Amino acid sequence: MKKIYGIIGDPVAHSLSPVMHNAAFEELGMDAVYLAFRVPKGELKDAIQGAKSLGIAGLNVTIPLKEKALSFVDAEEVAEKIGAINTIDFSSGTPVGYNTDGIGSLRVLKETVGQINGKKALILGAGGAARAISFYLDVEGAMVTIANRTKERAAQLASRLHNADFIGLEGELERRIKASDILINATSVGMHPNEDATLVNADLMHPDLVVFDIVYNPMETKLLKEAKKAGVKKIVDGVKMLVYQGAASFKIWTKMEPPIEAMEKAVRDALIRDRLHSRIFYIL
Repeated sequence: MKKIYGIIGDPVAHSLSPVMHNAAFEELGMDAVYLAFRVPKGELKDAIQGAKSLGIAGLNVTIPLKEKALSFVDAEEVAEKIGAINTIDFSSGTPVGYNTDGIGSLRVLKETVGQINGKKALILGAGGAARAISFYLDVEGAMVTIANRTKERAAQLASRLHNADFIGLEGELERRIKASDILINATSVGMHPNEDATLVNADLMHPDLVVFDIVYNPMETKLLKEAKKAGVKKIVDGVKMLVYQGAASFKIWTKMEPPIEAMEKAVRDALIRDRLHSRIFYIL
């Protein structure tokens, strides 16, 4: 019997998680399918209970549901500490929540930076992804600063960490970026179709900064274009994080080693196709 997995969020039509996971199932010859389900915040509890009743094997959770979903599952210890989930496993009969966003981001940064301990990381945003990323960086010994439009929300997140502070997006941002080793956009700013948006421009960056945008559509966001203008040497798009967090979810659900290369290729090919199609449409 075919197993069903999926992703819930609002919006969710833009997600390439179905492309990525279905490529993994095909690569491993699994009788499974991964689908996208739009779920408004007010229907989240019903959606999770319904998924359990329908025999869905596992779900990913995306914006804006990651924090609220924690209330409707038995959260694994790390996810509980983070305060947000992005993965639900139904194999035990009870929905169990995990957070693989931090695992994905940390793997990306270790590949890019190497040693995390002692690095100064400035994270833009204070939502579910920012919570996960900041938690893992904090555990690794980074000095974390949370920057958010709502300063109180940034302060709340920083208070959950061992070695963190917070700022708003006005006034202090330039000075903090100049003193940082790593800049991470953990918001949806710059995501398709709002591709001309960025919270940080080139004149605020320095060449030795590592700039990492978790947005993967487009692959080269406005933030990453600005980083290139500033001569930044290490620039990381969001595809790797999508793949690594997805691979961690895949392993939780299936207990199998995920085919990471096939998953990444599927995502990058899909993004290239979408970009090509949009250009053709514009010309026509």
